[in-house]
Amino acid sequence: MTLQKIGAPLRAFFIVSSTVSWIGLWLTGFNIAHWFLYIAPTAFLIAGITGICPGMMLSNKLFEKKETTQT
Repeated sequence: MTLQKIGAPLRAFFIVSSTVSWIGLWLTGFNIAHWFLYIAPTAFLIAGITGICPGMMLSNKLFEKKETTQT
């Protein structure tokens, strides 16, 4: 599996989405929100900062084109 970095527009999208989600969690109250709600904003933030998106890596692996041999 090759490690593919995402482009700047998608990184900006992930950072903005993460920020909006973290603001929503803060307004709800960190002690009220369930721990599962922290997973997506954290993954978005990591993907936005590093440029490595585990979700894209997984979907590329699941839906990769199979090479066919011609006879």
